[in-house]
Amino acid sequence: MLVATRFLARLAVAGALAPLALAGTLALAPVTAVAQQGLFAPALTVNDQVITGYELQQRALMLGVLNAPGDLQALAREQLIDDRLRLEAAAQAGIRPEEQDVLEGMEEFAGRANLSREEFTAALAQRGVAEETFRDFVRAGVAWRELVRQRFARQSAVSEDEIDRALSSGGGGSNVRVLLSEIIMPITPQTADEVRARAERISELDSEAAFSAQARRFSATATRDQGGRLPWRALEELPPALRPLVLALKPGEVTDPLPIEGAVALFQLRDIEEAGYDAPEIGAVEYAAYYMPGGRSAETLARARALAARVDRCDDLYGVAQGQPAEVLDRQTLPPEQLPTDIALELSKLDAGEVSTALTRADGQTLVFLMLCGRTPAVNADVDRQQFGVNLRNQRLQEQAEGYLAQLRADARIVER
Repeated sequence: MLVATRFLARLAVAGALAPLALAGTLALAPVTAVAQQGLFAPALTVNDQVITGYELQQRALMLGVLNAPGDLQALAREQLIDDRLRLEAAAQAGIRPEEQDVLEGMEEFAGRANLSREEFTAALAQRGVAEETFRDFVRAGVAWRELVRQRFARQSAVSEDEIDRALSSGGGGSNVRVLLSEIIMPITPQTADEVRARAERISELDSEAAFSAQARRFSATATRDQGGRLPWRALEELPPALRPLVLALKPGEVTDPLPIEGAVALFQLRDIEEAGYDAPEIGAVEYAAYYMPGGRSAETLARARALAARVDRCDDLYGVAQGQPAEVLDRQTLPPEQLPTDIALELSKLDAGEVSTALTRADGQTLVFLMLCGRTPAVNADVDRQQFGVNLRNQRLQEQAEGYLAQLRADARIVER
């Protein structure tokens, strides 16, 4: 009964999370010269534009590297069809991205993984993904973004009255509380297939006891000793990408596997209720991340525990980081929807001044000492009206773009070869 809801939500999360991790990989079987020639033969056409077997293989491989969930071959097919339609529509409007625009787009995308363009393409190449595959992916996105801006700029304009209405209606959040259990399993290129298969099996569980047993055995978070059980949380405290997935569950059901940086996450709904008050909507979350070399080694974890015992607030970390490179301490204040998903998950468990050491970076070689500085309710936030208007406009643009792409798909001639 929930299949359609969960499928749509899964696709939405996949889109939001795809840039986060370079954790997964696909194995390519050796191919003969004849098979290689077949790879470059047309696999399907979209309005007479050819998509080859090689392109399908490369896109699926890239999706695997980016740890996208689901059937990677099917997702690659859908993405490439959409990209052909985007590029065709853009070309008809006279939009053809310059090489510099594409390079800047590649740099921007790589930056979401805290890498330069060169580092990102090198990481892809190590896993068999050609730079041109990444370049084509970005080119379609750059062309589409400009087309959408030109085509829908007027319709997406936001008036001052509309900003006022949105602000006044956004002061209160949901009054729903949820009781969840979690499993966070680290994933590496070497363990990707094993972890994904295990995650798929766990996602089919409907028993709290069975889920807790899996959490005690496989989860890497501090809640593993409690069977992954989390306390009651207001829905507004969860990462925005997770909320629709949780609301689509019945008690006992488990989310589909969710890719986060360096790990796969699953959540089981144990209970849900409407609280007696409306939880305030969170306008901004402030946190500090102090990066400690050594990963989750016993020595580094001991240093982290000692550090947690002597710091009470985020400002204390400036003294800890003094004399070290600036990049070892990252302090941010972001709207909830802009938080990295794994960071958001950990922060949702913390109160101001509390610390998490559940996350790592650099393929597990760096421990993230994560501290919540505070949360600002939207009703009390120093709202930047201009930025709020931009966000509303972007939301409208996104809705119009999705409708336009659906129309292009409906009108397209898609032929399997």
